[in-house]
Amino acid sequence: MSVNLDFGLVIDVKAQVNDLVQTPLPTEHGEFILHYYSNTLDNKEHIALVKGDVSNKEQVPVRIHSECFTGDVLSSRRCDCGEQLAMAMQLINDAGAGVLIYLRQEGRGIGLLKKLQAYNLQDQGMDTVDANIHLGYLADEREYSIAALILESLQVKSIKLITNNPKKIDDLKKLGIKVEGRIPVEVIANDDNAAYLKTKAKKMAHMLFGSQKK
Repeated sequence: MSVNLDFGLVIDVKAQVNDLVQTPLPTEHGEFILHYYSNTLDNKEHIALVKGDVSNKEQVPVRIHSECFTGDVLSSRRCDCGEQLAMAMQLINDAGAGVLIYLRQEGRGIGLLKKLQAYNLQDQGMDTVDANIHLGYLADEREYSIAALILESLQVKSIKLITNNPKKIDDLKKLGIKVEGRIPVEVIANDDNAAYLKTKAKKMAHMLFGSQKK
């Protein structure tokens, strides 16, 4: 059963998140409050970094970032994830207020093991989309119900989404999130991720420009 909440969310009536811990987190990109969430949809540890007062605010800069261990932690050059994470944190800090939601859905939702297997398939000639499909998955398995519930928990009225991905915007709107604008988060392509970025632009309609779109 689905229900429309006050925030406008269209999510299973039993779905909920619980903001268990809030703690200050100084980073090289500024100071944030880290919120740790439990939830009723999965057993994963999702978090939000919050800058400033976002309660009942409109057009709040928001980044919904899906976990990428290789990019975020190991600084892999095969993707643009780590750079996007850093850029989004800096954008939010410079704006003085905003939210970065970190969802534990590695490899566009297929998990670390399958993502690494997909890497090997890419090294054999497949692109990132074909590799996921070859392994029996969609090109993008991610889902944003928990992010929507976190935004409701924080009482954010509307957002400007930090993304290059039009599907993420559409998915959030379907969940009832009021997306009033987009903030690009583009990185400069390198020799190791140029083909990956071109595939995202060509096959997944990511809004990439310049060298990434060639």
